Amino acid sequence: MTDSIMSKAATMEIPINSNGDTGSLQEDDSLEQDLQQVMVSGPNLNETNIVSGGYGGTVEGIIPTSSITGSNMHHSSSSSSSMAAEQTTRGVAVEKLEYMKKWGFNTYKCTKQMISERFGRGSRTVDLEMEAQIEVLRDTKRKYENVLRLARALTNHFYNMVQTQHALGDTFADLSQKSPELRDEFGYNAETQKLLCKNGETLLGAINFFVSSINTLVNKTMEDTLTTIKMYENARLEFDAYRSDLDELNMGPRDAVTMARIDAAQQQYHVHREKYERLRSDVTIKLKFLEENKVKVMHKQLLLFHNAISAYFAGNQQQLEQTLKQFNIKLKPPGAEQPSWLEEQ
Repeated sequence: MTDSIMSKAATMEIPINSNGDTGSLQEDDSLEQDLQQVMVSGPNLNETNIVSGGYGGTVEGIIPTSSITGSNMHHSSSSSSSMAAEQTTRGVAVEKLEYMKKWGFNTYKCTKQMISERFGRGSRTVDLEMEAQIEVLRDTKRKYENVLRLARALTNHFYNMVQTQHALGDTFADLSQKSPELRDEFGYNAETQKLLCKNGETLLGAINFFVSSINTLVNKTMEDTLTTIKMYENARLEFDAYRSDLDELNMGPRDAVTMARIDAAQQQYHVHREKYERLRSDVTIKLKFLEENKVKVMHKQLLLFHNAISAYFAGNQQQLEQTLKQFNIKLKPPGAEQPSWLEEQ
């Protein structure tokens, strides 16, 4: 009889629910309802059944506590610890599952809205003035990145030239000592190269300060504003997705189930509307302060670049040094390892 019971238990079938049915999707609402049903109809990780039993077991598989002694007590304690750890793990899994359900549902709505906008079937919230400002900022960033690239190339080339002048001046000075018949000629050239090298190092300090400031403006200040803009654009897409969903529900029948869905959709609509308006305000403020900061920084840096370049190629060492003092640029003291401008970028 025991064998027949075991055989019957081994051949029992677990019924399959209707989640495997594949029906045709007639409308967007039915697709959304099916997606919600798939998310909700997953297994409940909080419900588990533990069955004990076997040969010599007690009635209904319940082991009386009076029969647990010695090592069995230790085994019970270990089992309790294992069950506690299992429950903790199960709780984390349920939390992650809930997060994935919300993420999947939101992603579905946003993808649906994006495709509708792409094919011209959906409406989108448009702020023409802000979008124009955003496009101007992106174009400005591309142009400033090109200025930064060229300024770094100029720094690199000029650094190599200064190093060559420094080596040439040392060579002329050495030949001046070893060639008595050309001592004066080599000496003049050695002094000229050393002076050019000194002025070149001063100009490198000005150009390096220019490059550093432009780099901060482009890759930190502008990039921070563009990051906020990306968040704003995502919030705009979510807001339009939930707005379209609410509009579709309002156009449908008004039964009890639909009214409950409309109430839930209205709550989500207001949540995403507040998020959209908050980020829109943040972008407006950041664009304003970025423009003011850009004008202030570039006015100073362009004046520095012009004055330093003009003074160097005019051979006006005093004006070149005065330019660095005007913008509080400090060079390394004489005799220090020269230069380290590229390392500081």
